[in-house]
Amino acid sequence: MNLNPFAKLSLLTIALLLGIAISQDPVRAQSDKDSDWQMLRPDGEEFTILMPKEPKTEESQEPYHKMTLNTRLYLSATEKGPVFAVMSLSGIKSNPALYTEFQRLNSYVDAFKTFFPAKVRGKDAVAKLTLVGDKTLNGNAGREYKVVIGDLSGTAQTFATRKRFYAVVVLNTKKDDALSGRFLSSFYLPERTAQVSTDVAAAPDAAAPGTPRNPSEAPTNPTGTPANPPGAPNAVVVGQPKPEGAPTPEGEPKPGEATPAPTPKPGERAPISGGVLNGKALYLPKPEYPPEARAAGVSGTVNVQVTIDESGNVMNARVVSGPPSLHAVCMYAALAARFSQTTLMGEPVKVTGIIIYNFVR
Repeated sequence: MNLNPFAKLSLLTIALLLGIAISQDPVRAQSDKDSDWQMLRPDGEEFTILMPKEPKTEESQEPYHKMTLNTRLYLSATEKGPVFAVMSLSGIKSNPALYTEFQRLNSYVDAFKTFFPAKVRGKDAVAKLTLVGDKTLNGNAGREYKVVIGDLSGTAQTFATRKRFYAVVVLNTKKDDALSGRFLSSFYLPERTAQVSTDVAAAPDAAAPGTPRNPSEAPTNPTGTPANPPGAPNAVVVGQPKPEGAPTPEGEPKPGEATPAPTPKPGERAPISGGVLNGKALYLPKPEYPPEARAAGVSGTVNVQVTIDESGNVMNARVVSGPPSLHAVCMYAALAARFSQTTLMGEPVKVTGIIIYNFVR
């Protein structure tokens, strides 16, 4: 069929307009982006994450404080960013007799800070980590950091499971909140359903290898505000607020009731009793409501007995009452709490008391 020049020009114009419309279609554009990503579920790992296709995978063994850590890195990166990575570490076993889970997490973070920068910016690269706050993912304790490595900056979310440690990292030379959020929010770990000891105690001078001992590196409230502002209820309420005047469950300590102090070592001053400590915290993170417990209708009050050292850090935590399925999340939340220093006649002292968590559906 022969077309006159005007008809050919009209058809060409229509085609060009259609091409422009298609290229500007956000649904089509998003679909193209999605086709470049995949759901990653590596063998031998516990996590699942959505990340760019065909990431580079690297395994190694690295010396760390007289130990050898097994490392695995899943990395998608370009020279000028963005960088998407999951670093998996193992080798620091849970040992409640010597150190808390958060001390173990800190050691892994220190190892990550040592090993990771060279993977993205060469052997002389150095990472600067700034703590944003604590995180919990399906009962797995963790923390979030702002990260700077050379010209790259972004976020690292870190979690410690019973077997491994994971750092989920997104870095870029320019800010892209949507891209970062898409990657970080897709990271998944299974619920920590295995029985966790409710007596995680650390000797005053014991810590997992490499644990930062500088008090300034301990968790601080990201907002800079007190955990329990004036007028707030004593108990940490998870879910809907507990009705005022609700009775204390049978067998659980009543608000304000003192708890027995741990037996001190010979020559050591016994901790003083602080009663209910919720209102005295500088930073009191709220435990995550386990989805399985919520779905099963589990609610109630969990009481955690803690001992606070002379600097205001929680040195041990022990669940004394409450529904068993809520014990682990409360224990980890209590271990992350921070308190102001307590002095007696001008001398810093340890304090023991109860932190109360209310779970209301």
